[in-house]
Amino acid sequence: MKIVAHRGNAPGFREHTRAGFLNALNLPIHGIEFDVRLSADQRLMIQHDATVTRTTGRAGRVSAMDSADLRRLNIGTAELPQQMLMLEEIVEMHQDHPDKHLYIEIKHPTRFARITEEQVVRHLRYAGLVDDPRIHVISFSHRSMRRMYEMAPQIDRIYLRRVWERRFNPADILMSEPTGLGLSLPSARWRPDLVGAHDLPTYMWTPNTTRDILFALGQGVDILATDVPEHAAWILDGHEDEPGSPDPGSESAAPGGRVHRPRR
Repeated sequence: MKIVAHRGNAPGFREHTRAGFLNALNLPIHGIEFDVRLSADQRLMIQHDATVTRTTGRAGRVSAMDSADLRRLNIGTAELPQQMLMLEEIVEMHQDHPDKHLYIEIKHPTRFARITEEQVVRHLRYAGLVDDPRIHVISFSHRSMRRMYEMAPQIDRIYLRRVWERRFNPADILMSEPTGLGLSLPSARWRPDLVGAHDLPTYMWTPNTTRDILFALGQGVDILATDVPEHAAWILDGHEDEPGSPDPGSESAAPGGRVHRPRR
């Protein structure tokens, strides 16, 4: 099972920050995952939410703000200020870590529609990574999967199943041609038969406790996106938690308290 740092996370680091990514890239794991959204001036910003409220405490939509304004915001802490990153900066960091894979989640819906995919492909082509097997694009949007297949069919495409599909798509019918399929931890517990469905690799998010990591391992999950990548790698090496030590997936293990994360 391959371990991916979800949003570049690890206990003690804020999501999508340079500090978090540099930490994750130096861990003995498979790669990092991050989200991209277009700013008003059509720069690919590394940001999960459509707004900046949760990560910066300020008001504003990413798609309505210029990249320069977004980069003036602090997505870190008062003690360790961090600037919102752009895709090219992640690519630059990645050059020093050739063993790591990049999982680029394209966020939808967005008013820019296919321009987001066009910009992702353009940046990857410019960086010489459009044919690189270390690059993976993931999305909750079948439209995004279809656009990526049209623009750059050689790039690995992982479709992330949505929560509503448990009820309205029980047959797991695909409306695009992904090369991998995503499954949330709750969905996998409800439908473990979906792991490995369609003979495609399974990408699971976000097991953060020892129990959940071992569950994913036992189900044969191929790629695991987690907020505790170092702990997950430790568990996969066959280690067990020391008696009395806090599980990194618990609140007590995260310095300064666990950061609230929205559900996917």
